[in-house]
Amino acid sequence: MTAMSQRPLAGLRVLDFSTLLPGPMCTLLLAEAGADVIKIERPGQGDEMRTYEPRLGADSVNFALLNRGKRSLTLDLKQPDDLAAALELVDSADILVEQFRAGVMERLGLGAAQLRQRNPRLIYCSITGYGQSGPLASVAGHDLNYLAETGMLGLSTGVDGAPGLPQALIADLAAGAYPAVMNILLALRHRDASGEGSTLDIAMTDNLFPLMYWGLGNGFSTGLWPQPGAERVTGGTPRYQVYRTADQRWLAVAPLEQKFWAQFLQILGAPELLDDSQDPTGVRAQVAQRIAAQPAAHWEAQFQGHDVCVSIVRELREAVDHPHFKARGLFQRSVQDRASGKTIPALPVPIQPQFCAGDPHASFPSLGEANQEFHRP
Repeated sequence: MTAMSQRPLAGLRVLDFSTLLPGPMCTLLLAEAGADVIKIERPGQGDEMRTYEPRLGADSVNFALLNRGKRSLTLDLKQPDDLAAALELVDSADILVEQFRAGVMERLGLGAAQLRQRNPRLIYCSITGYGQSGPLASVAGHDLNYLAETGMLGLSTGVDGAPGLPQALIADLAAGAYPAVMNILLALRHRDASGEGSTLDIAMTDNLFPLMYWGLGNGFSTGLWPQPGAERVTGGTPRYQVYRTADQRWLAVAPLEQKFWAQFLQILGAPELLDDSQDPTGVRAQVAQRIAAQPAAHWEAQFQGHDVCVSIVRELREAVDHPHFKARGLFQRSVQDRASGKTIPALPVPIQPQFCAGDPHASFPSLGEANQEFHRP
């Protein structure tokens, strides 16, 4: 099998009008699977993420990671000539990804209905916080706002009752970029069968709700809506907690099932705590006291080789050096700054290796580097 045939999206052209994170991550996944992604950027400045710190060459590391393997074309969509160039590109495009607020692309003359009339096979994917319709459709927001509006942030409170700041951009990635790719692939399958393109409305807030399936199930079926710190996975059981060790590190303890819980308590030296149903708060305090008596390395050694669902809470720099992830080859591919030749590991995107058989050391585009190819100044 050739490298080209291993890349399922080879031969497809993607126009990427997005910036920052959700859209660029979506089109990164498409590019890694073989699609030709043309990133449309503003002349002069380009994607705002180019300006972030730290840098890899002239542009930010963030931009480099998210735009590996793409091409950059600068167009001022408010100028008639540049808008005409964008429309000409649409004629040869298979997929368009944008993440402006609802109505912006229509005002530019690049709305879904307008472009799909021009190119009926086009798959037009809009990624927004609140979707293309509804009272919040035109409201500005970021990841934290979307988590707040959907109830997810309210389930993650600390001991002082304040919601904690998530350290992953959950809405942008899990509810934005990934559902966008999923639906684009479904739309391609539909097009293969029907010859017709699709209009996709990817609303990050919509897609956060399935991540809280258990809370929705509880609320809809019994009227008992989940409370922070009180449920099975929000802190209401000693079997799903983060405990401090003697050296001020932490253990992630998740022996939810009875067999894991019994083994955990045996190693902890507290088998008498097996029945935690009557006084979960008291049991949690006793477990915390025992774990706090020894450093993290002691507990890692004690639990190693046993099925107890206990992990050290590692720093990110520790995690990337873990023997397991090295054995999996997660960071063997790289992204390169062509000017300096400097490389850093590429993102380990969730695409199976056999579908991601392109240049293992691909670069990211300098602003407007594809202009000459498309006869733009």
